[in-house]
Amino acid sequence: MSFSTFSKTRHAPFRTAYSNWESIYMHTDTCVISLPLSCFFDLGAAIFDMEYSRWLEDDQRHMSELRTGLNAHLSDSDLRIIVDSYISHYDEIFRLKVAAAKADVFHLITGMWTTPAERCFLWMGGFRPSDLIKMLISQLDPLTEQQVMGIYSLQHSSQQAEEALTQGLEQLQQSLTDTIAGGPVIDGMQQMAVALGKLANLEGFVRQADNLRQQTLHQLSRILTVRQAARCFLMIGEYYGRLRALSSLWASRPRE
Repeated sequence: MSFSTFSKTRHAPFRTAYSNWESIYMHTDTCVISLPLSCFFDLGAAIFDMEYSRWLEDDQRHMSELRTGLNAHLSDSDLRIIVDSYISHYDEIFRLKVAAAKADVFHLITGMWTTPAERCFLWMGGFRPSDLIKMLISQLDPLTEQQVMGIYSLQHSSQQAEEALTQGLEQLQQSLTDTIAGGPVIDGMQQMAVALGKLANLEGFVRQADNLRQQTLHQLSRILTVRQAARCFLMIGEYYGRLRALSSLWASRPRE
């Protein structure tokens, strides 16, 4: 069964404040299988993790192509094909995350699909665009004055969007706290139904944050020359590769 098929499944109506055994039904060629709703979340997360693992393997191939293209001094038109392919590669992970957020937004927003070191820098289920730009600025010299202005403008607009999303998420968290903790529980079922409705808004925040991340990568590609863009995306890939390597070293460190 495909991830997209599962992502279209909707939660069954909330029936009791204490039961987490709502069932979903999977039709196979021979039978119908009833599963607890928690299995749907687990399966959605597992499928995304497998897709992400495949995406990481493709990422290594794309990085190798970028590195080879830069070292071989390809023409701008040939290098543009490689850069555009890498941007499309990132577009794919954002499409996968849209489906994953519908299946289990908590898996995405908490970063359980990433390594511990990556999780330290996570913002709403991914990288913080303004921090990424800050890291790149010092390594992309030489830049023209127009490029510098364009990049700083992008960083500023990214920070504003990040602050707006962060503030919105904080308001949602406060509203959820008030719903769960506020006043005596007269009708627990109704109270939890309201809380579930508010939790559903998390998907929108992750989607908006991913849209911002995607727009940032596309904007960087437009501001930079094709060779600078190739170096830029190669640096991004190498940076996250080092974070993953750091997590592996940390996990295998000697313990007294």
